[in-house]
Amino acid sequence: MQTSTSEVYGTALTRPISESHPLQGQSPYSASKIAADMMAEAFARSFGVPAVILRPFNTFGPRQSERAIIGSIIRQALDPSCSAIMIGDATTVRDLTFVTDTVAAFMAAGIADSVEYGQAYNAGSQRAIMVSDLINMIIDLTSSDKPVLQDNKRLRPPNSEVRALLANCTRFARSTGWSPQVTLREGLERTVEWWRGRLSSKQVRRERDFIT
Repeated sequence: MQTSTSEVYGTALTRPISESHPLQGQSPYSASKIAADMMAEAFARSFGVPAVILRPFNTFGPRQSERAIIGSIIRQALDPSCSAIMIGDATTVRDLTFVTDTVAAFMAAGIADSVEYGQAYNAGSQRAIMVSDLINMIIDLTSSDKPVLQDNKRLRPPNSEVRALLANCTRFARSTGWSPQVTLREGLERTVEWWRGRLSSKQVRRERDFIT
């Protein structure tokens, strides 16, 4: 199994994004993933290696690194030592998938007889949300009254920022029967509760200056 990423598509030229969307090495990270995807495809084509390429769209949930936007925002919203919620670019659009749905996607890709080796498959919620609206949802769920401030250190270089992602998972659903089961709000509720537990037991990192 090759773990790819939705970022191989770069900023969407058309939405929703199907697997036929052009690949765009918009950042070193996406370029490295594109290279790995092509190697998986090449080994499948050349030697019959049973490789499947799965492209998750913005997985989130408990235990995720605080470098990811949802963990960073929730931590700042709940942590009494944070006086404000510091963010990067809130105008980008993302397709957010709860971790249990992403895990189910990997399992489905690994056991389904109908997946094609060397082919790429998208796994996302197929719903998009602007980061500013995501922040408002988290503020509502955490009952935070902290100000939301932009921190320029958290901004990606303009040309590397992926502006919008929205998955088309038709190929994957048709091949495996997989579909996301957890709504964004339910996933956020679970993640907020996990963070409450971590903070109450003081099982968190001391550093909070994470990129969102």
